[in-house]
Parts: sequence; structure tokens; C-alpha cells
Amino acid sequence: MDGDPEANFAHFCLQKFGWEPSKFLNLPIEERAFVIASCKVRVEDEKKKEAELKAKAAKRGR
Repeated sequence: MDGDPEANFAHFCLQKFGWEPSKFLNLPIEERAFVIASCKVRVEDEKKKEAELKAKAAKRGR
């Protein structure tokens, strides 16, 4: 991620969950840390699923 990490996570929450940035930025630090960790898990899961789909598509293309 480029730029300010908190701004990036606020942007992610806006795009994925419809949260206004202030909702994320005004969370207590422990809750914000939990949201950040949850976002990271979600992104990793999405990357894994995407890789699996690409692998299946490549097998079909042979």
C-alpha cells in the first residue's frame, strides 16, 4: 500500500463496507486494529480465491 496506511484502510472500509472514513478513524485503537487485521485476512482470502480461479482457467485452456 502506498501513502498513509490508516487512510488506505479507511478507503477500503468505504469501498467494501460503505463506512464513512470518520467511522473507521474514530474507532478506539483496539477496534481499529481488529478491523485492519480483518481487512488483511479478507484481502488474503480474496487473493487466494483469485489464484485458484486463474489456475482452474489455465487448466481448461490447455
